[in-house]
Amino acid sequence: MEGAHVNQAHWQHRLDELAAKHGVPGAQLGILRGDDLLTLATGVLHAGTGQPAATDSVWQIGSISKVWTATVIMQLIDEDRFTLETPVAEVLPEFRLRDPETTAAVTVWHLLTHTSGIDGDLFTDTGRGDDALEKYVALLADSAHNHPIGATWSYCNAGYSVLGRIIEVATGQTWDQAIREKLFTPLGLTHTTTLPEDAMVFGHAMGHVKGGDEPVVAPVWGLPRAVGPAGLITATVADVLAFARMHLRGGVAADGTRVLSEESTAAMSAYQTECPEKRLLGDSWGLGWFRCDWHGHRAYGHDGNTIGQAAFLRVLPEAGVAVALLTNGGHTHDLYADLYDEIFAELTGVRLPEPFEPPAEPAAADLTPYAGTYERESVRMEVFDDDGKPTLRTTLTGPLAGLEDDPVQTYEMTPVEPGLYAVRPEGMETWVPVTFYSLPTGEEYVHYGARATPKKLG
Repeated sequence: MEGAHVNQAHWQHRLDELAAKHGVPGAQLGILRGDDLLTLATGVLHAGTGQPAATDSVWQIGSISKVWTATVIMQLIDEDRFTLETPVAEVLPEFRLRDPETTAAVTVWHLLTHTSGIDGDLFTDTGRGDDALEKYVALLADSAHNHPIGATWSYCNAGYSVLGRIIEVATGQTWDQAIREKLFTPLGLTHTTTLPEDAMVFGHAMGHVKGGDEPVVAPVWGLPRAVGPAGLITATVADVLAFARMHLRGGVAADGTRVLSEESTAAMSAYQTECPEKRLLGDSWGLGWFRCDWHGHRAYGHDGNTIGQAAFLRVLPEAGVAVALLTNGGHTHDLYADLYDEIFAELTGVRLPEPFEPPAEPAAADLTPYAGTYERESVRMEVFDDDGKPTLRTTLTGPLAGLEDDPVQTYEMTPVEPGLYAVRPEGMETWVPVTFYSLPTGEEYVHYGARATPKKLG
């Protein structure tokens, strides 16, 4: 990197300073520009032990794993095993949803683009055996459908576990073995794993459910094995950026090995489907990647959140720059927002979009059309007027509820424009959008936290 010694000291200083400001116990930052890679670390891996974070420590990259799973699916499409249009039930005859017509209609494309309507937040633990994904897919026969297939977009973890099972059936291996052979090995990754016992050989980050001056270590290290293809990869920023570099280079690894066809690589970051809510992550979705508009410049990326760990990856292809940030608690999104805006502005001249926030003068808004109860499998959301204040109350109802100190959260909603409100979780600087909308067929939904939740009638 040009003047790397200058940059390194500068970005180390900013990482140290901003991590402290946002109460982040530990973080690892990687900046890739062309072939130059800068990696930095700050803080501790575990507040209880005080083990310092290092550039070779590994972190849970969470849902960034989905782009890796999607890449293996696209490799299998390159090998003519199936196509994007192939119905899932053709590859997995045991695949069942509550409705037989929907079961028959869901394709590989619907799973990759989060448009299947399968309720995505099924985190049931199906054990640690090699049959964890097979058992998990069997559970979907009882799970609710969130929206009509293809009718809207709703972030779906479960769909990626199904894609992991498709990989297993197509390769005759576990997802863990297949992704190692098809991705980790050809990319030359030395610190990327999927199973806890493989991560344990490295210094590894522990999640914190609370950061700041009195950090609180998470109650468990990781999520169940069945969530693997949706979020269980553990890696360093250097390995995450080797993966990003392969995508920047049209599917070719650093040593020249072709990992993915140029056509499939391009399709993954190309427009596939619209997001009803364009401010939280991206304005549209590709095959795995989400797509962002940064003042007319097209970027892509993915975020990840596990139990007290958060990860961020953004790629600006026109500049050949990718940035990865891995963190273990505190106000991680605030840290991401500050750091990435500075890094991309300085290295590429491109600013990130202005942060989403309500107008200085409160907008006039009538809550009446949106008031009511919205519910999906794992959460109930109530929208009501509390003494003149529009209010959102969310109640976790699934297995995740047991991991939270308080499964009920109440937020005051600040009106932005008709159908759009802003909420700010306590202690955070970042505002989060709450979007109300209707499907073309008339059903009413709220979009919050990248999930579409239908309104209950009556």
